[in-house]
Amino acid sequence: MNGKIPALVIAVIAVVAGAVMYYLQVYGYYSPVRISTDPTEQGATQLELTSITSGQPEVILAENFEGIDATSSPLRFRGCFTTPMSLAMLTETYVAYDKAVPLITPGWFKCFDPEEIGAKLEAGEALAFLSHKDIAVGVDRVIAVFPDGRAFVWHQLNDTFSE
Repeated sequence: MNGKIPALVIAVIAVVAGAVMYYLQVYGYYSPVRISTDPTEQGATQLELTSITSGQPEVILAENFEGIDATSSPLRFRGCFTTPMSLAMLTETYVAYDKAVPLITPGWFKCFDPEEIGAKLEAGEALAFLSHKDIAVGVDRVIAVFPDGRAFVWHQLNDTFSE
């Protein structure tokens, strides 16, 4: 009988700690992202693509944006939006991103389907562009655009630290 109470307390603490860690990983650190075309607006993100001619990111047209980010890692940025810009115009104006690999998202962020995005990129049915090189050290922001105007943005590791 003496060991049952301490064992029960340890088990309850372990379950609570596990639940807290799960919540923090899946929900806790994420917050919604707002976009803006005004670079001076506090707390808003700009959706940009890197110009072929200038090599600098330029703000693009975006509507219906839904996005998440977390301060715990630069790789947690994800977003979905639509753009009226055509793939033909985008390919003539902005830098393509050849090694685009969309990262998984929390299950509750439904608009971003990395499997669909990856499959469309591999099949050539969608195109990826460099949004911002080294948005964080060793991390690029990438935007993939589908022919119907749906677009997706995420951060992924670049070759900065590869051997």
